[in-house]
Amino acid sequence: MAGPIELKRLKKKIDFEIGAFLDAKIKETKGIDRTMAEALRYSKKIIMSGGKRIRGAFMFYGYLAIEGKEFEKIFKASVSIELIHFFLLMHDDIMDQDEKRHGITTIHEHYKKVAEKLFCDKNAKHFGISVAIIIGDMFAALGNQVLYESDFDSKLIVRALKKLQKIVSMTVVGQSKDFYIEYRGKASVRDVLRMYKYKTAKYTFEGPLHLGAILGGAKDEFLKKLSRYAIPAGVAFQIQDDILGIFGSEKKIGKPVGSDIRQGKYTILVAKAFEGARLKQKQILISCLGNKNLTHKDIEDFKTVLIDTGALDFAKKLALLLVSDAKRELKKMKINPKAEKFLGTIADYMIQREL
Repeated sequence: MAGPIELKRLKKKIDFEIGAFLDAKIKETKGIDRTMAEALRYSKKIIMSGGKRIRGAFMFYGYLAIEGKEFEKIFKASVSIELIHFFLLMHDDIMDQDEKRHGITTIHEHYKKVAEKLFCDKNAKHFGISVAIIIGDMFAALGNQVLYESDFDSKLIVRALKKLQKIVSMTVVGQSKDFYIEYRGKASVRDVLRMYKYKTAKYTFEGPLHLGAILGGAKDEFLKKLSRYAIPAGVAFQIQDDILGIFGSEKKIGKPVGSDIRQGKYTILVAKAFEGARLKQKQILISCLGNKNLTHKDIEDFKTVLIDTGALDFAKKLALLLVSDAKRELKKMKINPKAEKFLGTIADYMIQREL
């Protein structure tokens, strides 16, 4: 499939730009504060250890879709959305209490361990969380800085920065919905899909595509057409992520399988399972969700409920339907043929990722 191959090619280019930008910032910061420079160095280690750079790739293809020609400029600018992504992930790791990101100790957990060694009489957990929040804030600023200092026309930069703020604010809306649903422990399939729209589709698909298109000079009508592709494709992407989070392997997803269950994540799989679950099945779902001490058997029982209630099959079929809708909208657009091919194949790939 051409999409994944192209994604790997773009990842190399975007990774190079990310590395160059962060190396410069580490060097600059070292002259001001060695502690923060070390934090940036550790952050770079996590960033470069994994991630498909799908957001940076979408930013590039949004630019290409509108027939943008200055590729080096857009590759450098794509660092922006990837740094914003890391800022949001860092805070997400705190909320999810995750200890690993791409197999590397998360920022808050790393600095918790640092505090345990250096300040044994202090609250190490609070220290780790505080440092992670501070570093996350810095990456948010750096993400904006990349766009602000890009070589595009100033009017396009202003439009792009305005869009970037909207991307973050809409992601916060989705994240807050996710958090409230998790604590409430109850949501309909419709509630979950609405949360996915803001937390993932607008953030991972629509936002980066819009950013690239804006820097290519796209008008609002063109952005609306991109949205008709991006929203269903983005929701399908999140559904597949949910499936992988429970039925995937730790090596592929970069975090312990079952962590979504331990955190009490109310995914579309869970919402659908509750709709059709019998009493005993509901008891299994309730006893597992949010249980930090899950055994291997507990996870397997949870999976069985998702399968037996038809939740897994429902999620797979819905993802396929959404991708079909996205590709239909894509064909209606008049965009660069290479961009059309990539966006179509990558939509298919996102729901065909291996378990």
